[in-house]
Formats: sequence, C-alpha cells, structure tokens
Amino acid sequence: MKSTITFNEDFDSNSVYVMKIYHAEVSKVWDYFTQSELLDLWWAPKPWKCETKGQDFKENGTWLYSMVGPQGERHYSLLKYGEIREHRSFDGIDAFCDENGTINEDFPQAKWLLGFTGVEEGTKVTINIHLPSEEALKQLLEMGFEEGFKTGLNQLEEILI
Repeated sequence: MKSTITFNEDFDSNSVYVMKIYHAEVSKVWDYFTQSELLDLWWAPKPWKCETKGQDFKENGTWLYSMVGPQGERHYSLLKYGEIREHRSFDGIDAFCDENGTINEDFPQAKWLLGFTGVEEGTKVTINIHLPSEEALKQLLEMGFEEGFKTGLNQLEEILI
C-alpha cells in the first residue's frame, strides 16, 4: 500500500516540509538516504538518473553527485553534511555546483534536515528544507522541485516494497 507524501511550502519561513512513511525498518530506510550506491537507485526522478561522483558520509563530509538527463545532460549538486545522529537524523547544506564541487553562487544554497522515526507502519521520514529568501524558495519550486522530489520519494517506496 502506497503512502502519501505531505509537501508544504511556508513562505513566511522560506521553507519546505516533506513527510512520507515507508513500510520498512529505520535502518534500511536510513541506508537508502546515506549510501551512494543506494541513493543512485532512486534519488533522480525517472527518466533522469543519479550518479555519485564521490561521497564521504560523516560530519563535514560531502556527497557530490549529478542528475543525468535522457539526452546525457548533467546537473551537479554538492551536499555538505553537518550533524549526523545515526539512524535518527542528519543535516547538511545543499548547493548546485560544477563537476569538481565548486559551488555555483548564481543559485541559492539550502539547509536540509532529515529525520527518521520508527512508527507502527515502519519509518516516518521528515525533511525540512530552509532557503535564504522567499525568492530562493520560489526559484526552487519553479524549477519543478516538488514534482521531481515526490517522484524520487515514490521511487524509493517501490524499491523498499
């Protein structure tokens, strides 16, 4: 049974809140959010795919990856990890960048906080994304973030079933 996704944007706080329940143990869902070989299976909305160039999942470590489109186009992103509480939560700063991880200052950076909570149905994942301004939030949404991110989260659900 597919679970719904809660997706709320808050223009007063320049943030997005996302919540989804997965019918799987916390440790398994955690792995799919923290291990590059598993992230690559679902992070990009099809027909796009995710390819990790490098990942060091630890505090102050990074995840450098690209979204690869159907015509071979690539868009790189860098996530710099902050605090990590094993199987509970992690946060980080996400930014668009080039293939070497040099941040593109033309796009706003976003602060992500991901939480993993064991519930009766399995694992509740909550994601809070905070942007520096209302304009940055609008820019993210105009780029199709909501549809793309929901698609990726549902792809993960299909893998976990």
